[in-house]
Amino acid sequence: MDATTDKDPLVQEQIYNALCYLGESETEEILNSCDEYLRQHDKLAYPHRVIILKAMETVVKNNIALLDKSTAKEVIRDWQQAASNVLVAVGQRFINKVMEEVLTKFQPGILPHYFVMQTFANLSVSNGE
Repeated sequence: MDATTDKDPLVQEQIYNALCYLGESETEEILNSCDEYLRQHDKLAYPHRVIILKAMETVVKNNIALLDKSTAKEVIRDWQQAASNVLVAVGQRFINKVMEEVLTKFQPGILPHYFVMQTFANLSVSNGE
């Protein structure tokens, strides 16, 4: 997965395709490996993190019937955390655009999702001056 940091889009696409291919036969193993890699490389630049997240999304979509309930629950939580982290990373440069998008998740009379609130908090910390 270290090759996702290669600047060549063809290499990045090959990594994505390889993860998806392996996910067909070893669904939970690939999801767990991607999750572990993202945890160990929490400073991974967001474009490279997105490649792995998109591969995880494809593996889940293509193998949803094979997923164990506990794996699904863990994957959803991990994705939400990873997605929040990506928004915070992008927000360090494009704070107005990220805030605009996150604000769309607030609906009158509905309690915001935990990760929406966490994203707001982390955006404020990472952009505090």
